[in-house]
Formats: sequence, C-alpha cells, structure tokens
Amino acid sequence: MSVDPVLHVKGAVLVGPEDVRDHLWVVGGRVSFTRPAGARDVRTVEGWALPGLVDAHCHVGLDAHGAIPREEAEKQALAERGAGALLLRDAGSPSDTHWTDERPDLPKIVRAGRHIARTRRYIRNFAHEIEPADLVAYVAREARRGDGWVKLVGDWIDREAGDLTACWPRGEVAAAIAEAHRLGARVTAHCFAEDSLTDLVEAGIDCVEHATGLTEDTIPLFAERGVAIVPTLVNIATFPRLADGGQGKFPRWSAHMRRLYERRYETVRAAYDAGVRIYAGTDAGGSIPHGLVGEEVAELVRAGLPTTAALSAAVWEARAWLGRPGLTEGAPADLVVYEADPRADVRVLSAPRRIVLNGAVVG
Repeated sequence: MSVDPVLHVKGAVLVGPEDVRDHLWVVGGRVSFTRPAGARDVRTVEGWALPGLVDAHCHVGLDAHGAIPREEAEKQALAERGAGALLLRDAGSPSDTHWTDERPDLPKIVRAGRHIARTRRYIRNFAHEIEPADLVAYVAREARRGDGWVKLVGDWIDREAGDLTACWPRGEVAAAIAEAHRLGARVTAHCFAEDSLTDLVEAGIDCVEHATGLTEDTIPLFAERGVAIVPTLVNIATFPRLADGGQGKFPRWSAHMRRLYERRYETVRAAYDAGVRIYAGTDAGGSIPHGLVGEEVAELVRAGLPTTAALSAAVWEARAWLGRPGLTEGAPADLVVYEADPRADVRVLSAPRRIVLNGAVVG
C-alpha cells in the first residue's frame, strides 16, 4: 500500500448529512480542506465522498466454530474494507486481533473483548462460560482487554424451558455493569427475547444488540435511559431457517423466533419513532459473511427509517458514538467515494468507486 503525496477529492464531500463541501485534500494521510501550496503530484478522485462506513457489530477472528487463524481474520477485515467499512466495532471474539492495529491497510477496530455467557447458554467456543458469582470479575477482565466495551450474552435458549430466557440475575448484572463503568468501559448485551431487557436497562446497560424483543413497554424505557440498539437485520433474516432447524426439539423456541422475525421491521421503526438511537451492524463473523454493511443500511430503510437516518447509523452518528472522527480537518483520511448520492439511494453503498484508508487508495 502506497500513500499518494496529495489526493484531491472533488464533487460532493458529505462531511455531515447536510454539510456538503466541494473539495477535500489528503496530505500526509490526513484530511485538509485547504489546497496545499506547491502541490505537484496530485491524484484526483471524483464522486460522492463519505467518511468510512461503520460496521457496529461484527466479529473479526471468529467463525461458526470459534477462533480462527490470523490469515483468515485478515481476509475478514479485508472483506469489510472492500465494502467501505473502515471502522469496525468487534462485538465479541475469542481471538486477539490487536495485531491489526499495526496494519494501516486494515480497518480500525474497537473491541469488546470476548463474550461473557452463562454456562452452556451460548455457542460453543465463542464465550467465557461462567456462573453469576463470577460475572463481575470477568467483566473487569474484558473491560481491561477491550477498547472501551464489554459484551454480555443477555439471553439464550434454556433447554429445560425450551425457549429463550434471561441469563443473569438482576443484582449480579447491575454490579457487573457498575464495575465496567468504573473501569471506563461501556456494556452491551446480545438479546433476542423480551425477558432480559428491563433488568439490563435498569441496571445501566449502554447498548443492546439485535433487540428483537423490544415491545411497547420497553421501547420508552430505552429512549428514556439513552440505551442504543444495533438491530443486525441481515442476521435476523436467518431466524426462519434457525426456527425450522429447531422445530422438532424446541417448538416453543421455534415459534418465538418466528414471531420475533415477523415483527422485526415494526420493532425497529417503533424504536426509531420513540427516539432510540440505532446503529448499523451486520453480526458478521459467526455464520454471516463480512462485507454486508451496505445491505444492513438498506434493511434499516426497509424497516422505515428515513434514508438519511439509516445512512447516519453507519456513518456520522456511528463514528461519533464510537468516539472516532469523520471528515474533519487533520483527521485520518478514511473515506469512501460513490458514483451517486447515497442520501438519495442507499443501495449505492454496495458499490464503492474508491476506498481511501489512512490516505491511501486501497480500492
């Protein structure tokens, strides 16, 4: 990867949803809105430019069976980059991917450490599997290991109940979230069903992944407490297949999964209308391939979000939420250029014209 001495991006530079500039310059790998004096070796890129997209829920270093070798993790990161996702929130992985921080050609990753699950209540080889008495200690461990996030498994199938049930007692989860906050980390939780949500929100959780179990009772609570959601609709699309596979052994669970799937768009739209913050994430890395962030944004539009709101869920608001800059003076030049205005049709996100990472044209 080579960095061009000067890159000139012209056309429409979307610094914000309504803040559109005609030009942007990349000098020394960083953004400038002032033409550099005496620049001779200039490469021009034209089109509609956005800050690099955010996949706010993925799993680099993880496949359906657990941790994967570094070379496979690299392919996952490159697939995200090829889709224009230059900032990733890794929502739990047994792999240590800090080596990617030394690779300027790979997307930047904000990590949540390894999932923390109840014993035998999650996918094998993915998580620390523990009992409630150990929750605070493990949350502290992963808070120190991650990049400001910790990931809990809030609910999963209970084989005795034959359905999704909450994994943690309220007292233990409240103590664990308080410990994470003391250490400067935010906490998120995997939640498909309804039962765990009130306890998690009242315990102070910062975000919920999937959130298919939101109802008219819990949506106002999320809005009031400022709890964000990452709906991962491209993953929720797999629920009917999962339900078919479990129909014989767990019919209650299968029926529940189908109900959650059938009202997925209604749930997300109701959350948006209530003022719940929504971010775009794909859940790539388990059974979902990487590189689908454009499809996830399109799913948010299908759910009823206005186009600009769905786009912001993967661009401007998502970057601010993760504490990373967009296209501001002096920021690392991470941007994606498209043929047409993505605010008019988010489907253009699936076909980047140019991808610039740390000032280098990488796609």
